[in-house]
Amino acid sequence: MSVRITVWDLPLRLFHWLLVLAVTGSLVTINLGDSWMEWHGRFGLAVVGLIVFRLAWGVLGSTHSRFASFFPSPAAIARYCRGQWRGVGHNPLGALSVYALLGLFAFQAFSGLFASDEIAFSGPLSQAVSYSAVNTLSSWHRQTELWLYLLIGLHLLAIIAYRLRGRQLLGPMLHGKVETTEATEPRGGGAGAFTVALVVALAAVWLANGGWLQP
Repeated sequence: MSVRITVWDLPLRLFHWLLVLAVTGSLVTINLGDSWMEWHGRFGLAVVGLIVFRLAWGVLGSTHSRFASFFPSPAAIARYCRGQWRGVGHNPLGALSVYALLGLFAFQAFSGLFASDEIAFSGPLSQAVSYSAVNTLSSWHRQTELWLYLLIGLHLLAIIAYRLRGRQLLGPMLHGKVETTEATEPRGGGAGAFTVALVVALAAVWLANGGWLQP
């Protein structure tokens, strides 16, 4: 008999949708011209905070929010490709997508802290590194934007493909529940863990914003 359990906890779902908003805002504002660069930076800081929160929640959160629960080992990927993988939460290929997106979002956000176009925008930490480092990080920040569009596109295509096969990925990320015969309710990830993860994320935003640097 199948049961309906909460797999994606509320903090994870909030992180997901806030990250969607922050990344969308960042991509939109970078294409609106110099007058929007200040907002581009603000969205970038939001991404920094969200990524740090997710890293903390990947250790402190409930069962299926923890990175250890969906690490895409070669053996797990092989079982999935043979149709032998069983479980709830991210399947091994979905896990690869999660790790790739989080890694690229993190790189874009943190490199943006040091980037500068020498006209309308300088990242809040650009004064903390050398001119050569700023130029290098600025170049990397621009060059990897294409990869960002590519991975987001693949992510959306996967959602559509699963929907065409009769599987719903979007719904569980809204209400957090899936039907399963093989799992119990996730454990951990209570209010104390959420408070710690939130404090860590806010501290990261404060550091990323460069308020601690000497004028």
